Amino acid sequence: MSSPGVNGDPKPPCLPRNGLVKLPGQPNGLGAASITKGTPAAKNRPCQPPPPPTLPPPSLATPLSRAALAGGPCSPAGGPASAAVPGPPAERPPLATDEKILNGLFWYFSACEKCVLAQVCKAWRRVLYQPKFWAGLMPVLHAKELYNVLPGGEKEFVNLQGFAARGFEGFCLVGVSDLDICEFIDNYALSKKGVKAMSLKRSTITDAGLEVMLEQMQGVVRLELSGCNDFTEAGLWSSLSARITSLSVSDCINVADDAIAAISQLLPNLAELSLQAYHVTDTALAYFTARQGHSTHTLRLLSCWEITNHGVVNVVHSLPNLTSLSLSGCSKVTDDGVELVAENLRKLRSLDLSWCPRITDMALEYVACDLHRLEELVLDRCVRITDTGLSYLSTMSSLRSLYLRWCCQVQDFGLKHLLAMRSLRLLSLAGCPLLTTTGLSGLVQLQELEELELTNCPGATPELFKYFSQHLPRCLVIE
Repeated sequence: MSSPGVNGDPKPPCLPRNGLVKLPGQPNGLGAASITKGTPAAKNRPCQPPPPPTLPPPSLATPLSRAALAGGPCSPAGGPASAAVPGPPAERPPLATDEKILNGLFWYFSACEKCVLAQVCKAWRRVLYQPKFWAGLMPVLHAKELYNVLPGGEKEFVNLQGFAARGFEGFCLVGVSDLDICEFIDNYALSKKGVKAMSLKRSTITDAGLEVMLEQMQGVVRLELSGCNDFTEAGLWSSLSARITSLSVSDCINVADDAIAAISQLLPNLAELSLQAYHVTDTALAYFTARQGHSTHTLRLLSCWEITNHGVVNVVHSLPNLTSLSLSGCSKVTDDGVELVAENLRKLRSLDLSWCPRITDMALEYVACDLHRLEELVLDRCVRITDTGLSYLSTMSSLRSLYLRWCCQVQDFGLKHLLAMRSLRLLSLAGCPLLTTTGLSGLVQLQELEELELTNCPGATPELFKYFSQHLPRCLVIE
């Protein structure tokens, strides 16, 4: 089908053929930029239902009187006035371009599919470029995608109007420099106050670039720095603003205890902190202020190898209102550290102890006894966990998600304890080598289970997956 454009130009055709849509050329160099957090898509949706039957044009054989043109009753020329002749019904737009239908249809497609569908025709793009279809998504732009090479070899910054039209509130820039960030600020219309979140990955941003970015982009309240090795702790002292409520720093080699001091002093409203730093010690975790004790609800300490149980003491005393805590990869934390967490952080709803090799069944007893609000527990690669530890967890009525990936001592007997946990909605047993087909088959008793991960489980056979499909029809079983 082809429909006229705004200036009379024909729009690109949108005709399904064998379930596929022929797409026009790419309008700009950024339409293919990846977008994170896509929503599930409905596959094989028809893009164009058959058009409604065409109505014949109204007959012009009978001329209209001046009274009819003025809104009065119609009468043939020279004849008596007669009842008004009803006009033809208003013509409906074709279904493929009916905005009311499209507004409902496009919710069923993922973000990546919406990027493709927006290239079909102007009508589809007009509907798809509404901010409601892109809320919560973050475009990922690599440095090479930010410039067009002109015929003379010069570079020109790309047009970002398509992103502004969709109202994106966050961007992830990969491999950029200070100059690239300045160009982005100058060329993106919403950069000053419309951008709420910025993520810089594997970039060469320096202290000066970080300071300029946060000074110019006054709307940024969520900041992520990953793999950025050119800024220093001095850059954090000079650039961090009190408006920032969420900060994530990972794989940045210049981050150590003084960086935590800057964060604690300059970010009184910090609600969420994620930190992966190999050189942060227990001392740094004592820097948090009383103000953050009230505002901070999420703390992730990822692979902070130098942190011990003394650091855990500082955390539980400084941040008593935590609802989510991750000690993943903090290999020096032991059962005593977990006991401190369980006794002092009673509001916890999520606890991640993955890759903590010193954690044993005793830690799970502390968790089960004191953390009655806990909904998520991650124990991946806790190689000392046994069936005894699972028996403690079976008493937790609030637990909805349990991750036991590569817990190499868990056996069938331990699974029997989990069968009493009717609140479980997600269970991961990926890589557990001692579980058999017989033991796993008993999980059909968990009828409320929504997701079950059995990747790399020797006991997960094709026959078992077929059995689950029959007896756990509402559960997503990941092979």
